[in-house]
Parts: sequence; C-alpha cells; structure tokens
Amino acid sequence: MDKMLIADDNRQITKILGEFAKKEGFEPVMAYDGEEALEKFREDSFSILLLDVMMPKKDGFQVCREIRQTSSVPIIMVTARGEDFERIMGLDIGADDYIVKPFSGGEVMARVRAVLRRIGPAERLSERKILTYDNLSVCLDDGCVTVGEREISLTKKELEILWTLLENKGKIFSRDHLLDSLWGYDYVGDNRTVDSHMKRLRSKLDVQPHPAWQIKTVWGMGYKFEENHG
Repeated sequence: MDKMLIADDNRQITKILGEFAKKEGFEPVMAYDGEEALEKFREDSFSILLLDVMMPKKDGFQVCREIRQTSSVPIIMVTARGEDFERIMGLDIGADDYIVKPFSGGEVMARVRAVLRRIGPAERLSERKILTYDNLSVCLDDGCVTVGEREISLTKKELEILWTLLENKGKIFSRDHLLDSLWGYDYVGDNRTVDSHMKRLRSKLDVQPHPAWQIKTVWGMGYKFEENHG
C-alpha cells in the first residue's frame, strides 16, 4: 500500500486527513513537528507528502528544502497563511502544490490526485528512458543526470523539464506549454513557476562546464535546448 506522510502539529487535522487518506487507498503516517517529519521521511518510502508550514522545531519550508536536496517525492504544502509570496516561495523551493486552510479533506485528496496525475504521464514521455548529448546523460527511470563525470541531483520537475527540452533539441517551448504539459491544465499557479524551476535547473547544470550545449532563453518566446556548434 502506498504511504502518505501527513505532517501537522494539529492532531485533529492529521486525524481527519488520515481518514481521508485511508479512503483513497493510502496508509497514512503522521508527524507532529518538522524534525519528526524528516525522521519519518528518512525511515520509510512515501508516495506523497502533506507538509504544514507552521510546525514546531522546523517549519514546512525548511522540511521541503531538506527533502528536495535528495528526493523528488511529490509535496503539497498546507498552511493557514495564504499570502501570495508564501505560496510562490513554497512552489519555488520545490513544492508541487499549495493549499490554504480552512479546507475540506475531500479538497485535499483532489489535490493529491491532481499532483499524482501530473507526475504519471511524465513517466511515459518517451519509450526511450535514456537520452544523451555530448557530456550530458539523462536517465528517466532512476532520475540520474550526469554532466561529464559529475552527477547532478535534480527534483522530479527539473528532470521532466530537462528531458522534454533535450528530447526536442532546438524546439522552443513557451512557458505556458511547459506549464500545461508538465504541471497540468488544472494547475493553479502561473508561468513564473516555470522560470523559477528553469533558474534552479540551470544553476545545477552549470556547476560542470558544457560548452557544446545550453538551456537557452528565447526572449518573448520561451526556452529550448540549443546545440553550440563551433
């Protein structure tokens, strides 16, 4: 049975979400502060995480950042604070979605299903599971990306963006196209999310020289994987 980590210091909320998770076929695992959430995450394997922002010891943003250093597991941030800058920050640090209290358990599970739907089709972007170009190698199965001899740790979404661009070398993808195809039509964010992910992807790839290729911004149009000839 797939497991869902539910991290919130409000035990009434974790109990309610746990019951809804069971109805969706998940085994819920509870954590009541940020450190416990990280401990539970490291001890087990989860299909998706629900992280409250305002938790004791470590907040949800800190937990998300630490998890994103090693894992691309889907994460939905849950908070009572709905300021736009917080929602954007949560998405920028690698969360897949963001939901504001008060909410219904059914609404949260609908968001869970939407996130998992968006991830599913990306696994089938191509029958070929490994793409290479010059010193770049991308394996879709295990998420392994190397530039030269150096392994690059990418989040799930960064991997999907890189795979899409590399598989279609020279083709320009608009922000809206990437948002629709990789995040899904029901995604509630805007195309600034694409820019944020692209910025992080480039910074990770640029730790190793790659003079034969680049992820290029085509101003007013979008992004493409460009081969640098000569």
